[in-house]
Amino acid sequence: MRRQVRADDEHYWDPETCGVDPHTLTGVEALVGLGGVGIGDHRWSGRFKQEIRDSRITPTEVLAEAAATAGVPLFVSASATGFYGDTGSHAAVETDPAGSGFLAEVVRDWEDAATSGAGPGVNVALLRTAPVIAERGGLLGRLKPLFRMGLGATFGDGDQYFSWITLPDEVSAIVTIIENNISGPVNLCAPNPVRFTDFAKALGSALHRPARLVVPGFVVRKLGGEMAEEMILHSQRVVPQVLTDTGFAFTHPDIESALEYASA
Repeated sequence: MRRQVRADDEHYWDPETCGVDPHTLTGVEALVGLGGVGIGDHRWSGRFKQEIRDSRITPTEVLAEAAATAGVPLFVSASATGFYGDTGSHAAVETDPAGSGFLAEVVRDWEDAATSGAGPGVNVALLRTAPVIAERGGLLGRLKPLFRMGLGATFGDGDQYFSWITLPDEVSAIVTIIENNISGPVNLCAPNPVRFTDFAKALGSALHRPARLVVPGFVVRKLGGEMAEEMILHSQRVVPQVLTDTGFAFTHPDIESALEYASA
């Protein structure tokens, strides 16, 4: 835990000071590293972009090295679908190369920190996670109040693809990766990405509010800068090929079921 411990089965660690005591990992079969400041929390100033990098890469290096030292056989490291950059209409799978842009560069270095730090003796799974849809917080935590006020909107031309995964499916997918000792990149996203205009309509329908507004791309860029360009206007059409090949069954495979779960 990166806060003070509250129970006997918790252990404190700090990547910038004490690292991880390898003894706490004795007998551990899998180490899961999740973390990093929210990339949509602020406009991307130079300082905040450095914070995005530092909050991901340094802790991942520390955890990977701790897994190698303790002989943990599997290190499951957070990553993101931002690896692929703007995919356009192409459905990206795990074997596709990295795209371009700030997020793609960060994710590439983030994954390199996991694999190089763990070394050859540890299997490494890379969780290329799409935006997570949950009942509270996250993306919908920002959008639902606007939609409920009748301010639901499509951003840009709405043709850009949007990939997502619900929180229950995210957790189940991580369990599947551990149980099957899967290594390498794994796209954690639902199998049916949609265009943003359809996502906005589906969210409006789930909340029983219209979503007829359109915010032009130049306005989105003016308000959010580089962050809005990459996170909102770029197309992210990503499919979970590795999970599909394992026979993983999504609880929320389509946007309607995902939003019904999160809007209940």
